[in-house]
Amino acid sequence: MDQGEEGDEEEAWLRLRPVEPLPSQCCGSGCSPCVFDVYQRDLARWEAARASKDRSLLRGKEGGTSCPSKLSPETFLAFLISAVDRLTKDTYLVRFALPGNSQLGLRPGQHLILRGTVDDLEIQRAYTPISPANAEGYFEVLIKCYQTGLMSRYVRSWKAGDTAFWRGPFGGFFYKPNQYGELLMLAAGTGLAPMVPILRSITDNAEDETFITLVGCFKTFEGIYLKPFLQEQARFWNVRTFFVLSQENSLEQLPWSYRDRTRFGRLDQDLLEELVSTCRRKPFALVCGSAEFTKDMAGYLLHAGLAEDSYFLF
Repeated sequence: MDQGEEGDEEEAWLRLRPVEPLPSQCCGSGCSPCVFDVYQRDLARWEAARASKDRSLLRGKEGGTSCPSKLSPETFLAFLISAVDRLTKDTYLVRFALPGNSQLGLRPGQHLILRGTVDDLEIQRAYTPISPANAEGYFEVLIKCYQTGLMSRYVRSWKAGDTAFWRGPFGGFFYKPNQYGELLMLAAGTGLAPMVPILRSITDNAEDETFITLVGCFKTFEGIYLKPFLQEQARFWNVRTFFVLSQENSLEQLPWSYRDRTRFGRLDQDLLEELVSTCRRKPFALVCGSAEFTKDMAGYLLHAGLAEDSYFLF
């Protein structure tokens, strides 16, 4: 092989070299494998193939595919958007189609990673499907859009018939029926999402006698997500729901059915201790919300007497 052919061969190998992810491509949720883990794996594979001059060693490298058969933490799969419903001014419920009567295969509370591209910048974010774990032919995701968020710009452009890429599942909390006496669910805004499939899995199982106290923190009554679902769940013998509204101050403005289980202001230490004291069994707490909310709740729970192994932070 002459120098020209060697140069062409080297250039061909360099074109096959994996591209190192940008910081924006990490969702920051501690997923395993992270996008950087996948890069390191692909880089090692490329280096081995290049050293042996055997491109067949690259065949294990995977990319997005439009025919999802089984979720993969490493591979993005394309899913068709079948419906986009605007729940509030900045929150959407998006339904994705699954082939036939197939199921997504997530356990309650697990999440997926969404990949988007805005202005030629690839970004990734974590979202938890709220559809039943055994839903056939579809899954649904609750997504809040922010004014300056890059992923929000991508999501706001969606319409039925578009395609989005997901990988997963991820998540370190695995619920087992009757594992806890009572679950104390503390959710702020779309932090409600991981609570929904866990709650539904309990009330759908007649053999599961776990008590549930769900506390949803929202700015306004109008901004409470999934009201019909939460009202339906609150009718079960083992479920209580409470709401904390930070930008409301009048019970008279609320429907009668909400007045005795709504507080105004924020979920602070005193209110949390009151909620813990009224739990019917020793609670295990689940917390999901903003980083600030999660940090505050962890401190409040410790102060309320719960050990670190008595709560889980999504």
